[in-house]
Amino acid sequence: MDEQKETLQRIVSTLANKNDEIHNFIDMLNQTIRNVQVNSSKVIRELDEEFDALYSVLDEMKGTMANAIQQERAHKIKALHNQLSQCGNALESSEELLELAARTLNIMDPTEFSKAARQIKDRVTMASAFRISLKPSISDSMTHLMVDFSLERHALQALRFLPVPKAPEIDIAACLVADNCITVSWRMPEEDSRVDHFVLEYRKTNFDGFARVKDEQPWEVIDYIKDTEYTLSGLKFDKKYMNVRVQACNKAVAGEYSDPVTLETKAFVFNLDNTSSHLNLKVEDTYVEWEPTGGKGQEKVKGKENKGSGAPSPKRTSIGTRPTAKGSRDRFTGESYTVLGDTTIESGQHYWEVRAQKDCKSYSVGVTYKNLGKFDQLGKTNSSWCIHINNWLQSTFSAKHNNKSKTLDIPIPDRIGVYCNFDGGQLMFYNANSKELLYAFRTKFTQPLLPGFMIWCGGLSVSTGLQVPSAVKTLQKSENGLNSSTCSLNSVAQ
Repeated sequence: MDEQKETLQRIVSTLANKNDEIHNFIDMLNQTIRNVQVNSSKVIRELDEEFDALYSVLDEMKGTMANAIQQERAHKIKALHNQLSQCGNALESSEELLELAARTLNIMDPTEFSKAARQIKDRVTMASAFRISLKPSISDSMTHLMVDFSLERHALQALRFLPVPKAPEIDIAACLVADNCITVSWRMPEEDSRVDHFVLEYRKTNFDGFARVKDEQPWEVIDYIKDTEYTLSGLKFDKKYMNVRVQACNKAVAGEYSDPVTLETKAFVFNLDNTSSHLNLKVEDTYVEWEPTGGKGQEKVKGKENKGSGAPSPKRTSIGTRPTAKGSRDRFTGESYTVLGDTTIESGQHYWEVRAQKDCKSYSVGVTYKNLGKFDQLGKTNSSWCIHINNWLQSTFSAKHNNKSKTLDIPIPDRIGVYCNFDGGQLMFYNANSKELLYAFRTKFTQPLLPGFMIWCGGLSVSTGLQVPSAVKTLQKSENGLNSSTCSLNSVAQ
């Protein structure tokens, strides 16, 4: 009966979950109906605004062109009126001369007639009627101001709703994840000259595929991309994967999103373990600082050390199931001013970077097995490897392992990259800016490793969530060609 109850309970639970899903779907459908009503009203308003703007443009153009016709008419009429006035004056003068000539013909005195005839002849010769043009100075044609809107009318009749751009297609083969950057490349399924720009959205996830609802992260948006490729830079890969999608936009509307693509972005992420760090070290997630007063703020509670009296650091989202080293050892003490990472390395290739503060007098960076004693220092045991920088009095730079030291006659970089290939037995240190190789250990790792840091006077910042840089991958392939002196501290650690 208990088994039947348990079975029935599972059935009821499943049905209840399905009912919740249906309720949620109904709510979504109702919201979609409301959205359709709101959005349709919105586009009708926008349609009215567009046509009102078009009417306004046409009215303005009509007024301008009508004004040009009126100005042309006034110019022509004025010119014809001037010519008409000139013709009237000439006609009046001619009629006056004709009347004078008629009177002259009635003069009987030869002398007086001869004198009057000469005067009339001179006036006729100078008469304006013989100089005036009897052709209109202005044409009555107005055809040069005629319009033909047949093309425009055809264009207006062809007005349609603006086509929605099709969804772009992400070219997975052209996408690249390298050097803490992700380059996303896409193409349109067909040529679309109306596309103005693209929108890229991305979100981090731990799932190979679509993010689960309960763990779904909000999409981050990159807008107004003009090309069909974009590089996301300066990323911290604190998740295993990243979903990306793209949509095309024209001047008025955005198209559908492309099918989301999942890109693998896993990297080594760890914090500093302040539960076992030296009490003279003030430790935060990825920062450690030496304190001569004995680690203020790191209090003991019931015989165990907590993380400090300040506000707790934000909780990090872990990448899957990570091997952890917390709570498994005593605090470092004596002159071993050491703090370890909280996540073990048991396989694969990993990379992280360390930057020392300018006032840092002495520090070491490397890896160690978990069995490093609480009085031990990095590089002075056969189970730890490191490079050591000493800025006290004079600067020295050396590689250390099994209490042996190799002086490095090269400039000390301000940022050091650490590359660990557990399976390949490689531990390499790089100038993180130039990716120049500083030193390489070659050994066989037989136990899980922990990142290790030792500091005296000053502070160290650790950058995690970094992928192995492409330049480092290239250099480590040729590590076998390094000269023997570089590898003089290498050994097979047991």
